[in-house]
Amino acid sequence: MERRRVAVLGGGTVGAELVRLLQRHPAAAAVELLGVLVRDAERERPFAGWRELVTTDPGFVQRADVVVEVLGGTGLAADLSLEALARGATVVTANKAALTERFDEYLPYLRAGRVHCEAAVMAGTPVVGPLTGALAGSRPLALHGVLNGTCNVVLARMDAGASYADALAEAQRLGYAEADPTLDVEGVDAAHKLTLLGRLAFDPALAWEGVRRATRGIARLAPAALAAERERGRRVRLVASLVLGAAGWEGRVRPVALPEGHPLLTDGATNALLFRGDPLGEVLLRGPGAGGGATASGVLGDLLACLRGEPGPRPPAAAAPLPDAPGADEPLDEVADGAAA
Repeated sequence: MERRRVAVLGGGTVGAELVRLLQRHPAAAAVELLGVLVRDAERERPFAGWRELVTTDPGFVQRADVVVEVLGGTGLAADLSLEALARGATVVTANKAALTERFDEYLPYLRAGRVHCEAAVMAGTPVVGPLTGALAGSRPLALHGVLNGTCNVVLARMDAGASYADALAEAQRLGYAEADPTLDVEGVDAAHKLTLLGRLAFDPALAWEGVRRATRGIARLAPAALAAERERGRRVRLVASLVLGAAGWEGRVRPVALPEGHPLLTDGATNALLFRGDPLGEVLLRGPGAGGGATASGVLGDLLACLRGEPGPRPPAAAAPLPDAPGADEPLDEVADGAAA
């Protein structure tokens, strides 16, 4: 590997774990770590030499050959990443919100293979690579995924009889949900991830606004609705889908009832992605989709690929051919909202 100058944006749970993993990896010899951009330079970090590496001044980023962005958000993190790309650097990012909401700005660099983003969806469980690689040989029929661990945790506790408010409070206490869980429980996080996957593997013109309008989260589900589904041998999960619509590929996120044994039925931070294609058939990708270690593992994998000179995933030049009819995919039963208790 050629020695590269690397800047890390973000030193929180994921960023700190990434640096720790990198420092003990054999590839560390090929990296000159320029610094780690943080919001609080006084907070102790769990990696060697943190006092010398952390800074609130982004000036060092301008010297980097590779920028690793785990800061999050659609503002500063995206601005710094796009500035780095414009001057010729490569970017490794786990920021699905920035990639989705500012996709047109990233698109020229994605097409050039200079953006690596495996960890933006399902953390360290690889889905971007398979969808843009081996699975691209099959004509897609549909894509369904359980892409948000927070919603899984909350719904599992509601399955056990807890109210939505109590289930969410417990998920926050255990560290599965943020203090402000809106992006998760309203389905926005899953919608970001679905839109990114759709643009990379189905249709580069898939509109974020359309997916956002077709997104409904779990905050208004009634425990009685979940109990009724359990009586029928089904459990409710938040599912993101890419399916044939009236005008082409459409994305939607909503609670659905899954029968026991369904491949998408997961608990905790386990995510799952179900691809249906012709002639391949059905492919299931399943594994940890959240957490500092899982996400840092995916980011490090991308960084290693970058150090080897491998390109990132490239979106298709045009939309994938549409299925002949909606019946090519098995429909999922949506669960209506109710008064959450």
